[in-house]
Amino acid sequence: MPRVDIAVPGIPRPLANYTPATRAGNLVFAAGQLASDFKGGVAPEASLDSAFPYYGSAIKKQTRFILENLAHTFKAAGTSLNHVVKAQVFHTDLANFNGFDEVWREFFPTPPPRTTIRTTGLLVPGTLVEIDLIATMPTAAAHVVQSDGPRPLASYSEAIVIGDLVFAAGQLASDFKTGVPREARVDPAFPYYGSDIKRQTRYVLENLAKTLQAAGTALEHVVKAQVFHTDLNNFFAFDEVWREFFPAPPPRTTVGTNGLLVKDTLVEIDLIAALPSARARRISVPDIPRPLAHYTPATRVGDFVFAAGQLASDYRTGVPREARVAAGTSLDQVVKAQVFHTDLANFAGFDEVWKEFFVTPPPRTTIGTTGLLVPGTLVEIDLVAATP
Repeated sequence: MPRVDIAVPGIPRPLANYTPATRAGNLVFAAGQLASDFKGGVAPEASLDSAFPYYGSAIKKQTRFILENLAHTFKAAGTSLNHVVKAQVFHTDLANFNGFDEVWREFFPTPPPRTTIRTTGLLVPGTLVEIDLIATMPTAAAHVVQSDGPRPLASYSEAIVIGDLVFAAGQLASDFKTGVPREARVDPAFPYYGSDIKRQTRYVLENLAKTLQAAGTALEHVVKAQVFHTDLNNFFAFDEVWREFFPAPPPRTTVGTNGLLVKDTLVEIDLIAALPSARARRISVPDIPRPLAHYTPATRVGDFVFAAGQLASDYRTGVPREARVAAGTSLDQVVKAQVFHTDLANFAGFDEVWKEFFVTPPPRTTIGTTGLLVPGTLVEIDLVAATP
C-alpha cells in the first residue's frame, strides 16, 4: 500500500520541506496547518485590522483560515472535513480556546475525536494555533463511539472506529463538572499519602479502557500512544502506573507541555488502538538501545507502522535504521510526521538534515515543547508509515 502524495492548488505554499497531505489506503494524513500565507507571516485575511483592533477576534479569524485551507486539502484528496477521524490542536495560549471552539463547531457539526494542548511556540510568529487532522475516504465506513465515561464540555467525539483502527480523543483526569475529581486527587487532609500523578494516570487509563471497550477493543490492542506532561518530573511515577495497564506496552511518544485544558490536570493521554480482529504485531528491534521507559519501538497493523517517538539517544542516526527494516517499510513510505522541538530556533538546521532523509517529504506538524525525557536532547520525531 504505497503512499500517494496529494497536490493541493490554491493553498499557501510552505517554506519548509513537507507535503500538504498523503493518502494511504482509506486514510488521508494532512500536515499541521497555521494561519500563514508564508509571505508576510500571518495571512492578511487571518489578521485583525490594526486600525480597528477591537473589532473581530484573532483566534477566530486564524481558526477559520486554517480550516478553510484544510477543507481544500481534503477536497484535493477526494474527501472532506466531514470525514475527519482524528484532530490534534496546539495552542500558544489556551485562553483562546473558547473562541477557537466556536469556529470549530461551524466546520464540524459532528466533531471528530480531538486532543488539545498548549505549545511553547509555532513556526510563524503571531500564529496562535496549529491544527493537525487525519481523515478517511468517503467510501470507508466509520462510526462514532460513546461510552459511559465523563462527557466533555468542548466539541469533540470520544472515539471513532474506521476499518481496523480506533482513534480516541486525548483524555484528562477530569469529570467536566468539578475539574479534577476527588478520586484523581490526593486528599488535602492527608497530603503525604498517595500521588497526584499516579491517581490522575489511573483515572485517565480507566476511562480510556471504557472508551475502547465501547469501540469493541481494549487497552491491550493499543498500537500508538502520545503522552503530554505538564511536568516531566512526574514521568517516573506515571510510568509505574502505565506498566500496570500495559504489560505489553505500545509505542509511545512523551513530551512536555505548558498547559492542558482543565486546571490542575497533569497529563493528557492520546491513543490509537486496533480491533482484536486486526493483523497487529509489535516490532522487536534487538540491535537498538533498550529504553528505560516502558514502550515498544513500533507496531505494525495491517498496512501501517506506528513508531514510538525517538530522541537522539543512540548517538548514530536518531531514527534507527534497524527499526525501519524490522517493520518492513522505509522512510520513503512515511505518511505522517510530528516533530517536537525544545527550541524552534533549531528548526532551520533540523530541516536541512530532514531534506537529506526525505527527498519526497511527508506531511509534517512542527511545534515547540517544554521538554523531552532525556536532558540535552533537542528534538523528538514521531512517524507513521505505510507498508510498500
